[in-house]
Amino acid sequence: MHIPWTVKYEPKTLAEVVGNDEAKSKILKWIQQWDKKPPKKRALLIYGPPGVGKTVTIEALAGDLDMELVESNASDYRTKDAVERFAGRASTNTTLFGKKRLILFDELGGLTGTADRGGVPVITKIVKETMSPLVLVANNAYDPRFSTLRRYCQLIEFKKPTRTQIRRHLERICKSEGIETDRETLDLITERAGRDVRSAVNDLQALAEGKKILTSEDVAWLSDRDRKEAIFNVLNQIFYAKDSRDAKYAVDMADVDLDMLFEWIYENVPNYVKEPKELAAAMDALSRADIYRGRIRSTQNWTLLRYFIDMMTAGVATSWSQRSHGWTPSRFPKRIGYLSRTKARRALLREMGMKIRRRCHISSSRAINEVLPFLRVILDNRPETAPALARYFNFDEDTVEFLKES
Repeated sequence: MHIPWTVKYEPKTLAEVVGNDEAKSKILKWIQQWDKKPPKKRALLIYGPPGVGKTVTIEALAGDLDMELVESNASDYRTKDAVERFAGRASTNTTLFGKKRLILFDELGGLTGTADRGGVPVITKIVKETMSPLVLVANNAYDPRFSTLRRYCQLIEFKKPTRTQIRRHLERICKSEGIETDRETLDLITERAGRDVRSAVNDLQALAEGKKILTSEDVAWLSDRDRKEAIFNVLNQIFYAKDSRDAKYAVDMADVDLDMLFEWIYENVPNYVKEPKELAAAMDALSRADIYRGRIRSTQNWTLLRYFIDMMTAGVATSWSQRSHGWTPSRFPKRIGYLSRTKARRALLREMGMKIRRRCHISSSRAINEVLPFLRVILDNRPETAPALARYFNFDEDTVEFLKES
């Protein structure tokens, strides 16, 4: 497993995007209207099921038209101030090199819920005033929270590509990779993926690993595979694997996010491995896996992915020999639960760090670690300075109260 084929064969041009020709034509026509003047509806709201090419279409279009793409995941900008800072400035500022700008706000559904303190109304306001093309992406455009927003957007639906379109895409990948196969084999992969392009490409890569000829017999197990196989079964297969190959095979047996799988393994290693030296060896393998994961994130060198997988599966499985007797329960990762509970607090800390950074000309992490403790001391001893501090750093009332309570 080298670079994931979903990355390696990601469409670079609009013509390479699989399916949805009518939707792509509408998007291109809407973009071209901006050459004369902003259209009546200054934003697109693209919606449809996951894996049908919504986001990649906009990325490919920006490349085709040589536009500067300002892209963000809306779930990372859930508060009113954060949305205003990103989308508001991006929609009004000119680009550094004079290129036309295209703004993409992905996963609009991330703005819903209790953590959203005004995000959707701010997006609606920006949509009405933006001077740059703005594209919003969501799985469900008819969420009740988007009722007002929809009136100011042109809605474009993305549908699942046809089986023939997906099969032809897989055929092009096989040709490029030097893999011999037939229509029946690729139809089976396409059918099992539920016309999800990403899933089909992932399945093809997993099945073709180390092969030059791929037949229907090689993929027959897909028809019996449960794509949502319980994480508990995956863990058991890793911890009780007979050898390295069996441990690595567990990853391919279910649709499990690799980062999530890492957290499950990390949480449950002490439940399975009781001997101190073997536990140390298993944790050492996980620490090496975490190093590779960090390097992949920082360098985007996907060739390291195989080492990440090897260390957290085969590395753990082969580090211990004394198997536990009886049934060993698997626990939900505490770190994931903690991150979920503290998400709002961490988002507020990031906001404060950014505001201090702009004033003090230091990094946001340094602002959080070095400046915030002093602000807490000042507010604790001289609460009357709160209004002045709030004006200087542009803190809102919630931020000041958070500092006082901390």
